[in-house]
Amino acid sequence: MTRTALYIDGYNFYYSRLKGTPYKWLDLIALFRDRILLPQDPGTQLVAVKYFTSPVKAKYARHGKASEEAQTQYLRALSARHAGLIEVIQGFHIFEPSSLPVYREGENPSKADVARVWMIEEKQTDVNIALNLYRDAVRGEFDQVVVCSNDSDMEPALRMIREDVPAVKVGVILPLRGGDAEGKPAPANKRLLPHAHWVRHYIRDDELQASQLPQNVQTKKKPASKPPHW
Repeated sequence: MTRTALYIDGYNFYYSRLKGTPYKWLDLIALFRDRILLPQDPGTQLVAVKYFTSPVKAKYARHGKASEEAQTQYLRALSARHAGLIEVIQGFHIFEPSSLPVYREGENPSKADVARVWMIEEKQTDVNIALNLYRDAVRGEFDQVVVCSNDSDMEPALRMIREDVPAVKVGVILPLRGGDAEGKPAPANKRLLPHAHWVRHYIRDDELQASQLPQNVQTKKKPASKPPHW
């Protein structure tokens, strides 16, 4: 059996693949283990899933308090459905006023032509993923590490794992659409590909649809329910 750990860049996964779809109430294990990892290698034993995200802030979210509650319900559902397998690792958001050049078609950006905007950034997610990937690999706890992200910030960690721990197999799952039938996919980040033993270049709509959580997921307290706007 191939002891495998999966690292999901929640922010990248959401904005690259889930946003604008009706598949946000997603069972991560049903998708990644049953429809991607096991078909890739039937000997895969998924023993750890680390899901990296940051708390939604209601005052900056599209649906306000409902967006914040939706994330809470989803994380409760995942933790209850797959207790002991999924670990949620959270960073945070910062919201700061900033000045950025105004876009003028056909013109280069100018520091003399700027507008005041809110700069919204997710912090610590990338470094948390990279550190967990590398630490788990060098500790020898897993035979394989698999990262779901299309972010070039993952490149140094993957490269160092290949150099320092050559016995550990590295997989990359790109959270991109499945092809022309599902719309033109975003370009794959080619900086990640040379450091992987194998790459899954897409996640199809039918795979997402078949991997949805039940409408209500039983927890130790009241059930976690799919948000109405999801």
